[in-house]
Amino acid sequence: MLLFLNFLKKKSEPKPKQATSISPPKSKRTNEQIASRKGELGEYKIDIQLDQLPKTYRHLSDLLIHNPKAKSGYSQIDQVVITPYAIFAIETKNYQGTIYGEKDRSTWLVNGSFKMMNPFVQNYGHIKALSSLIDEKYHDWFVSMVSFTKRSTFKVDSDYRKIASNELIVYDIELSEFIHRKVSVLKMLHKEPLLSESDISSIYLDFLQANITDIKVRKEHNRVLSASEQKSSSRSVCAVCDKPVSDKVRAYCLANHNFKGKVYCYEHQKTINK
Repeated sequence: MLLFLNFLKKKSEPKPKQATSISPPKSKRTNEQIASRKGELGEYKIDIQLDQLPKTYRHLSDLLIHNPKAKSGYSQIDQVVITPYAIFAIETKNYQGTIYGEKDRSTWLVNGSFKMMNPFVQNYGHIKALSSLIDEKYHDWFVSMVSFTKRSTFKVDSDYRKIASNELIVYDIELSEFIHRKVSVLKMLHKEPLLSESDISSIYLDFLQANITDIKVRKEHNRVLSASEQKSSSRSVCAVCDKPVSDKVRAYCLANHNFKGKVYCYEHQKTINK
């Protein structure tokens, strides 16, 4: 009987109200914020790829080193991977669209309209700057790699996709695969490793010590590059109001088929999309 009364009592008691979570209103993101987020995701993919490499390899990210031949006086290298058989200098790109490029061209095209420097010419300068930091006996072991996101499609010289080449173009999701394949080919050509553990450590320390971390120097380097790009490109301003736009906004516009190869600031993008 007592069990029955307790049952009725529990049934009659009102259930406590559950707390409701109120999500803050989602703010509209600008195209620059979207592009920045895509860049962060691209870097995250690269980090995942590099984490898949053997622990005996050493790698460094975002190196800034002196280069008197560069416009800013510095070279900024996205990634360096040091293995027993090669030193990979990696330039990462976050462009979206079709990439057109040939070996004998100093400039390449994105979607047939936006000009970009041949990334292998750019990376050649990076490798020269890196080479100046280490013993000459290591200079022949560099491999130049350029990584694009899967939002792009390659229409480039076919040699860039051949693993025998020392200039390789890859998608970010296949970066570790191509490094593994390249090292495997070099292993077959050389009975012994070209770089010992001591060599790898020495090169790693040389690069690490040369890296410039001063925020002011890095900001000035980026300012000089941005000014140079705006000066050399007629598409760095809005086609309507002549307002300067960032490289990320420009890349976004050129990848958007609605804009027909023209660049617009954020305000005028909204008028075109209507």
